[in-house]
Amino acid sequence: MNYETIIDKYYPEDDDLRRLLLHHSRQVADRCRLVASRHPELQLDTVFLEEAAMLHDIGIRWCHAPSIFCMGNEPYIRHGLIGGELLRREGYERHARVCERHTGTGLTCQQILSQQLPLPPADYVPQTLEEQLVCYADKFYSKSRPDRVLTVEQAAQSLAKFGQEGVQKFLAWAQLFE
Repeated sequence: MNYETIIDKYYPEDDDLRRLLLHHSRQVADRCRLVASRHPELQLDTVFLEEAAMLHDIGIRWCHAPSIFCMGNEPYIRHGLIGGELLRREGYERHARVCERHTGTGLTCQQILSQQLPLPPADYVPQTLEEQLVCYADKFYSKSRPDRVLTVEQAAQSLAKFGQEGVQKFLAWAQLFE
């Protein structure tokens, strides 16, 4: 797979949105690579990690988040689902699952229903180590503050507003990946 070709297809203009997407995705990919190099015992698929990290936010273009140059009509929470649909159409099922499962620390069907989130009721929870690592690495970087890198404690605190279950999952990932 050539992730650059996919990015070029959906983000053909050299504009603020493309630059932000590439910057953020590179931050996530670099963190994934660092974790993989520090933990050979996890036997992570480093090629897949690079591709998946670079593509995890491919769906943001269609969402409405003007502060990060996204001028679409969809609620931002749908960007993972949109990205999953795009990558599935391209023939990349495994990468599509990373897109769909990286929001927060993953979303359960129960959370979607109880919070009335604009997503089809299903479980979008990272399953594989690679899915978990991309989700974990993503929490250290914000597209709204692209030059800021959070600590583990700051990233955990940013998840607290969504409930302690996600914080505990993130901290367990920190034990595994740090």
